[in-house]
Amino acid sequence: MTFSLLAFDRETGAIGAAAATGNLCVGGWVLRGDPRFGITASQGHTPSTIWGEDALGLLAQGATTQEALDTVIAPDPGRDMRQLAILERGGRTAVHDGARNRPYTGHLEGDGWIAAGNWLASGEVLAQAAEALARPGPALADRLVAGLRAGIAAGSDRRGTLSAALLVLAGTRPPLDLRVDLDPSPVDRLEALLERTRAPEYSAWLDTLPTRQDPHRT
Repeated sequence: MTFSLLAFDRETGAIGAAAATGNLCVGGWVLRGDPRFGITASQGHTPSTIWGEDALGLLAQGATTQEALDTVIAPDPGRDMRQLAILERGGRTAVHDGARNRPYTGHLEGDGWIAAGNWLASGEVLAQAAEALARPGPALADRLVAGLRAGIAAGSDRRGTLSAALLVLAGTRPPLDLRVDLDPSPVDRLEALLERTRAPEYSAWLDTLPTRQDPHRT
């Protein structure tokens, strides 16, 4: 009932994800990440918030993306009703689609990115979202939002779109975690929130906050 985009920015080292759904609270349910290890999107007909968290824990222990995926899904009897996308910091990917998720369910992946979704109008949602995400130039956050817009324009979730989320993580910046949980135009609201983070006063304050690379910044 959701589509999500995950990407690694090789220029900045940032990882990011965006998601949209026809239900509530897509950011709280779907996206998990750690700038040291990777980012995940766990979704599906009966999604597991635990899957994404456990996959990150396995990446932290040195597992590959495929090893993390296999370890997480193997013992779960509900795995055919769930979907999981994993992007390691560095760009390696792994995806489980779940054979019993409602159509259209599937994914596309390339060098350092994944587009995945279920209960979509068609595969064109992912194709258009991935094309927008891959366009060079804009910052990672902008490309992720553009991907959401393109996917929605291509049909999105079969029920429409009610919530959207954006998560961008980097060792040199505080986390960017924006969520719109119930709105008739959630991506418009999400983009407006993103622009608010770039206001000079707020952006300058962000520059004073601790980061993974400078944890004692004042």
